[in-house]
Amino acid sequence: MKKSLFAVSLLLALTACKNNTNVESEDTVVETENGAININTDSINEDEEALHVDATANDGLYASFGDEIDANEALTNKEMFAKYKSLKPGDTVNVKFRAHINDVCQKKGCWMSLGLEGENESFVKFKDYAFFVPLNAAGQDAVVSGKAFVSEISVNELRHYAKDGGKSEAEIAKITEPEITYGFMADGVLITK
Repeated sequence: MKKSLFAVSLLLALTACKNNTNVESEDTVVETENGAININTDSINEDEEALHVDATANDGLYASFGDEIDANEALTNKEMFAKYKSLKPGDTVNVKFRAHINDVCQKKGCWMSLGLEGENESFVKFKDYAFFVPLNAAGQDAVVSGKAFVSEISVNELRHYAKDGGKSEAEIAKITEPEITYGFMADGVLITK
């Protein structure tokens, strides 16, 4: 229910922006059964491809894991993919981005896979193995803060993994190029409730 109320209020604010209607520079308050959610309508920008809402874990929109972070100024998954494409293997960059959670470790919640542009994904682990995320977090949205990096898996390694995985000699022979992976070491995570 609170997601529906949240979506309706955002839709109203976006409609006002699209119709060139002035939106007051005060917070919109949406009452839910768990309390109130404040939405800063100043942060809604009609030129942005993705809607950015100023929010912190204390707003009740997110569950927080690891270091305390907020969702402000997080890159979109499309912007993050562009940043990954500019990195070379071995490079790292401190960044915060938001994306859809595609998968979570079902043993402990010690990793998650976040969707990037297209079919690409970022494989997220948690700094110092210090925290985990809920096993049922797949399908929700997350904001992660930490270090992004690119790794390259050699053809020999890929062939080794394929052999260990029981692939046929014909399938193994088709592996002729290294694989680029997009990694992330998160120090803080927010997951939508």
